[in-house]
Amino acid sequence: MAYALVALGFVLALNASGAVNFAHGDLVVLGGAVAVLLAAWLGLPGFLLLPLVALALAGAGVLAAHVAILPLARRPPEASFVATIALAAMIEQTLTVTMGAAPRTAPPFLGSGAVTIAGVPLGLQPLAIVIVGAILVVALWFLLERTQVGRRMRAVAADRHMARAVGIPVRRYVTLSLALSGALAGIAGFLLGHQFLVTPTQGAGHMLKAYIAVALGGWGSVPGALIGALAIGLFETFVSAGIGDAWASAALYVAVLLVLTLRPRGLFGEPVGQRA
Repeated sequence: MAYALVALGFVLALNASGAVNFAHGDLVVLGGAVAVLLAAWLGLPGFLLLPLVALALAGAGVLAAHVAILPLARRPPEASFVATIALAAMIEQTLTVTMGAAPRTAPPFLGSGAVTIAGVPLGLQPLAIVIVGAILVVALWFLLERTQVGRRMRAVAADRHMARAVGIPVRRYVTLSLALSGALAGIAGFLLGHQFLVTPTQGAGHMLKAYIAVALGGWGSVPGALIGALAIGLFETFVSAGIGDAWASAALYVAVLLVLTLRPRGLFGEPVGQRA
């Protein structure tokens, strides 16, 4: 479910800007780092830190939009690629300088320990990740499918020139999409930061998983990104339990190659020009 939040944020930014935001993985790390720092400064419990982390990373998404994406909207996509790679490097180096290279632990959302449900012990933090992630996925679906704001975001993603022609303020909705993307990335980083620690160099790994999820699901497809991310998580969980983490990673990449060989556009991809 944490992978799903990362992938959904990635595809929102992709659809809005028309270019890959290579800083997205580092925004995930930044979310974990913000949670670590706020917990140290304010001493708040995890469930109160979550909205603060989301707000801070929404601001980071807006900053990314105005620094690396909107000013380059009329340039070739490669310009945004380079700009977001530079932004990713800046985030990583800033976190290394301020926090150090050693891993840090983000606070848990509800606390450590486990609960037993139907005779099965479940960790509180993994349970919190599933519940929070599910709520956010439903909220994002409602926003995109049942609100005027969501319909305008989809219109900008489908054809920004036509959207501008009918009076939709494209820059505003690109900025909003990047803010939501940053908030989802930050929440995922916060939730993962207790389970897997926070290290400034983790950004590339998060970025790779998001990229794979979107490629599997279908480039630009929001439902595809969700299903692709959940598939990766389930695959890693069960294969790792059987053959170990290293072999599970190798098997994942082999499975991705097989899927893309059979379905080059991904599981839910559509031909160029038909996606909305």
